[in-house]
Amino acid sequence: MRVVIAGAGSVGRSIARELLASGHQVLLIDKEPAAMRMQSVPEAEWLLADACELGSLNEAGLEDADVLVAASGDDKVNLVSSLLAKTEFGVPRTVARVNNPKNEWMFDDAWGVDVAVSTPRLMTALVEEAVNIGDLVRIFTFQQSRANMLEFTLPPDSPLVGTTVGEVRWPPDTVLVGIIREERPIAPSPDDALEGHDELLLVSTVEQEHELRRLLAPGLVAPGS
Repeated sequence: MRVVIAGAGSVGRSIARELLASGHQVLLIDKEPAAMRMQSVPEAEWLLADACELGSLNEAGLEDADVLVAASGDDKVNLVSSLLAKTEFGVPRTVARVNNPKNEWMFDDAWGVDVAVSTPRLMTALVEEAVNIGDLVRIFTFQQSRANMLEFTLPPDSPLVGTTVGEVRWPPDTVLVGIIREERPIAPSPDDALEGHDELLLVSTVEQEHELRRLLAPGLVAPGS
């Protein structure tokens, strides 16, 4: 997979290292000469250019990219580069960093953003996940489909403990995409039995979140709600 990362700061470089370690091809683009720390990620391609200019994105070969990651520290840059990637180059997937939570409402498909990642929201979600076993935590939103990635840590007294994934009647528009057990990820199969303290990763819609709570931890849902 070829990934172009707009923004070669610490966030962009960290993403690049992870992607390169997974065998992907990465190009980092930034207009600031000080950001051209090529020795920090020598396996990546580097381009000193403005990711908000068509000529720069053309030079970056964006038409051949599978994903654009808009990872700069400037929300305007991330929005414009995402929009150009979608509308001018037809990039299949765009992921944009949200720096200011007040701007989060703009990061949607109208601006060419498929997935918006808000660091404050993600940190809040991780804090909630750390202290709230038995609560449904929204990790992020897929802007095109309006579906959410959710995390739920299964309480030991949940009625689902001991049942298999295939036996669970999940709400409509809900998919269990992963289980984290003892710090190891598991791709769920119908025969996998659920255990207490399993971290369940689900994709669902806002409308089904209440039903998910009723299913996963009925003791935490107020009667009649």
